[in-house]
Amino acid sequence: MYSAPAPCHVKPADKKAFIGAVGEQLVRRHGKKKYYKPAEVSTVARDLGYSIDVHCWAYCFYSSPSDFATLHSLAGEACDYVAMKTKVLADLASGASFSILDIDLSWLELPDIDLSAVFEWFDFS
Repeated sequence: MYSAPAPCHVKPADKKAFIGAVGEQLVRRHGKKKYYKPAEVSTVARDLGYSIDVHCWAYCFYSSPSDFATLHSLAGEACDYVAMKTKVLADLASGASFSILDIDLSWLELPDIDLSAVFEWFDFS
């Protein structure tokens, strides 16, 4: 009997490429924002050809903690924002560690992380 994967447990094959591609299109379509609405994130990820099974990884990076929680609550899912964002950040920053204080920051506010390799299309200045 087939059992569907638990929500948010399916990871993109290449998180760096996924997060970078989604981010580039979010900025192109919606401008530079601290946070994007889950619908904006989902539309971009879908238009880029990514399965809905991996969209959650972009929600945790580009959406606010409250939007992430609301989205999953309405869907009856229990995804862990902190755990997911910590994993994404560690992958993007080649295994760096992060404090709980860093996790709630938007992608534009992350301190001491050189994301230029992932976001070479973006000027952080």
